Amino acid sequence: MVRLFGCKRSISTHIERKKSKCDYLIDQEPTPDQIKEIENKVNDTINQNLPITISFVDRTEVPEKVDLSKLPDEASNTVRIVTIGDYDVCACIGSHVQNTSEIGIFRIISTDYADNRLRIRFKLEG
Repeated sequence: MVRLFGCKRSISTHIERKKSKCDYLIDQEPTPDQIKEIENKVNDTINQNLPITISFVDRTEVPEKVDLSKLPDEASNTVRIVTIGDYDVCACIGSHVQNTSEIGIFRIISTDYADNRLRIRFKLEG
């Protein structure tokens, strides 16, 4: 989304086995072709078989491009950093696979757009 639409990272994400969603703030509603492009780009990235690594660093050592704005003020000075090959790096407390090839196929099941918020509902197959 950041690369395709120039927006910030998701403002909200909820991932579970039965239902998952991500919300993004973008200036205009994507076309059906753009939604398909999102799905294709995600699957292209998954198929790169990127290694996923986890490290723990002091807040002062967090890479510059990692956004800590969602981190609560009372959080520890040690931050968990998840790196996905050379594709992405972020602070995250969630569960992760060891390689993107373990994710399966990403399918967008629905989207809606209101008040500059795009919600993408998806599932992972396989």
